[in-house]
Amino acid sequence: MTHRSQNERDVALKPAKLKLGWFSSGRGKGSLGLLQAALKAIDTGQLSACIDFVFCNRERGQNDVTDHFLDVVESHHIPALTLSSQRFRREHGGRPWSELRECFDRAAMQLISMFSPDVTVAAGYMLISPLICKRHRMINLHPALPGGPTGIWQEVIWEQIDRRSKESGVMINMVTEDVDGGPVLSYCQYPVTGVDFDSHWLEIGQLDSEQLKRINGQSLMLFQAIREAGLKREKPFLVATLQAISEKRIDITSAGATSPLDLTIEVESGVFEPT
Repeated sequence: MTHRSQNERDVALKPAKLKLGWFSSGRGKGSLGLLQAALKAIDTGQLSACIDFVFCNRERGQNDVTDHFLDVVESHHIPALTLSSQRFRREHGGRPWSELRECFDRAAMQLISMFSPDVTVAAGYMLISPLICKRHRMINLHPALPGGPTGIWQEVIWEQIDRRSKESGVMINMVTEDVDGGPVLSYCQYPVTGVDFDSHWLEIGQLDSEQLKRINGQSLMLFQAIREAGLKREKPFLVATLQAISEKRIDITSAGATSPLDLTIEVESGVFEPT
């Protein structure tokens, strides 16, 4: 009879690393910050995962910010796969993007065909992916609570202001053809009232978002305060969700059949931990 060593038993019991694919447009600090948060969590052992590839729908030379994003990817020895959606559209006669989405998805899937990630993460990926989300388990971070406003983050904040919301949040859902409508896996919540917000709410009075856009635009202090509160939580929330998936506390194969996981306590401890 063969007896395994303690080390062999420990290895056998240790869960396999979560294999991630990463989709991003690499166009801003938010996209880079989310990637760096995941990389840091992996490097420190906080997150048992590896990033198999990063796909970006911009190419080198299009933008200095994107070039830096790709530099970070490659500095971690992660394959950076790029396909410019801007060039793709130009090469297809400038047709409406609604007519090109599936064609672009097929080209993107050809690039990533050598990889078999457990989960793909859309983090600052600005394209709708009708075919990729059917082929791969793709998750998306959205800056609102389940049932809250949909759309890009700017639209979400303006709608929250119109609703006079007392709380906001961040959620992660499965990507489907129904934009921001896929099953929710996890969420966290936080107040948008109190010492950091009340004076800003008083400042806007009864004005609605259209009036405020004309007067202040995104420089509105309330808009900035809500955005800052969300940004503080997005990185620890994404890492906490990936941890929960790797630890089987979230089962993405049964998304929608179970209630989303509330990660508020974990996220808040990450936001306010000493630096």
